[in-house]
Amino acid sequence: MRFTTFQAAIGSASILFSAQPVAANLGHRRAHDQYAKRYSHGHGHGHQVAEVLDAPKVVARKAPCSLPDDPDLVHVPGADNNGFAMSPDEPCEDGKWCPIACVSGKLMAQWKPNTTYTYPDSMYGGLFCNGGTPEKAFDKTPYCVDGTGAVKAVNKAGKIVSFCQTVLPGNEAMIIPTDVTDTVTLAVPGPDYWAGTAAHYYVNAPGISASKGCVWGKITEAIGNWSPYVAGANTMDSGETFVKIAWNPEFLSTPLSKTTPSYGLKIECPGGGCNGLPCAIDPSKGGVGGLDSPVATKGVGDAAFCVVTVPKGKSANIVVFNTDGSQGEPETKPSSKTPDPPKSTSVDKPSSTEPPTSSAPPPSSSSSSPSSSAKASSVSSSASSSTTTDAFYGGVFQEQDAQGETSSYASAPSSAKPQPVASQTPDAVAPALAATSSNEGAAVEGGSAIAGLVVALIAAAALF
Repeated sequence: MRFTTFQAAIGSASILFSAQPVAANLGHRRAHDQYAKRYSHGHGHGHQVAEVLDAPKVVARKAPCSLPDDPDLVHVPGADNNGFAMSPDEPCEDGKWCPIACVSGKLMAQWKPNTTYTYPDSMYGGLFCNGGTPEKAFDKTPYCVDGTGAVKAVNKAGKIVSFCQTVLPGNEAMIIPTDVTDTVTLAVPGPDYWAGTAAHYYVNAPGISASKGCVWGKITEAIGNWSPYVAGANTMDSGETFVKIAWNPEFLSTPLSKTTPSYGLKIECPGGGCNGLPCAIDPSKGGVGGLDSPVATKGVGDAAFCVVTVPKGKSANIVVFNTDGSQGEPETKPSSKTPDPPKSTSVDKPSSTEPPTSSAPPPSSSSSSPSSSAKASSVSSSASSSTTTDAFYGGVFQEQDAQGETSSYASAPSSAKPQPVASQTPDAVAPALAATSSNEGAAVEGGSAIAGLVVALIAAAALF
């Protein structure tokens, strides 16, 4: 493809980046507003006294739910969330949908039937808390299902590295933990997953475990929401998988960006056949914001990213490495270990209902295409009119400032009724991670670090 044609293609992709669901972003802002209200202080003592006098003397506490006892579930630490994938201070209580975190390689498979990527529906993931009992919406479906298995996280930095997945459907906080000391399979959604969404990850620096890094964090430290890099992936109907790495625009917009990270990311395809290589972030060569890719472009906040297309039946690795070439001090504990689940109490057998479709990819077959070794180029998107295909779904790498339409998807029948499940007692809870005080703003800005994957097909076409 001629360079001028490729420029036009990238320009078309930029239109699609800006054509994501506006309703979702409005919802995220509302969630942020609600969070801020809970933690803001009154500006006048008289006003505060009036509020106290007007407040009811007794507030009835709703019945809380605890995370069920299941080996696929990971307990997310927090003072009030009872192990669910919610902000630490947000209780899972009667009348709420409470998202769940799954072990590495698996995806949450429970949510409110027919919910969509529109606020507040996008928050209704997980189990329904009914009078203190957590209930499944889809009785025949487990809590978690296998992803497509097309992407692995590989640690070549020596020290432990944490990949923190965002909760969706849920508040999109980066609190689903995966500790990587060697190689771990990441959870990658298939084409039939909830609302056609991809998996999003924040990648912390070597030496930062999930117990410290898989939190919202604070703007003065490059972890969690302010970690330097983000990544993501999803598998399409064709069996191809799109894998993306990017600079985190939240990191670039703060004084943290004045310090050059000592680690980088790159995508490798052990079996060959991938389009879009090289795709690497090495700040020791390109500086802060630099990226090495023949199809590099920029997304939200001028953050550079690249996308690699992995053929059907093949796999890719997201490799974390030290920029000085060292291997660091190897960790002795195994990769992505999940703690033993707590003991369960009673179990009520739920009635049957139709399960959601599995995320397994189509049958394997591979095709080979030479990868490119072109030098890095940062291509700024220029606007032009564009059409899209069914492969470009809203909800795939959502952006905070994006607008547009969301495609509709087949989902479980609306008649599905939540069913009670076994839950663990509060005393039996054994946290997978050390508790944190809060997940500040854990609804909107997490989405801003992820740009759309629609460039993948265009980038791949440019390499043929």
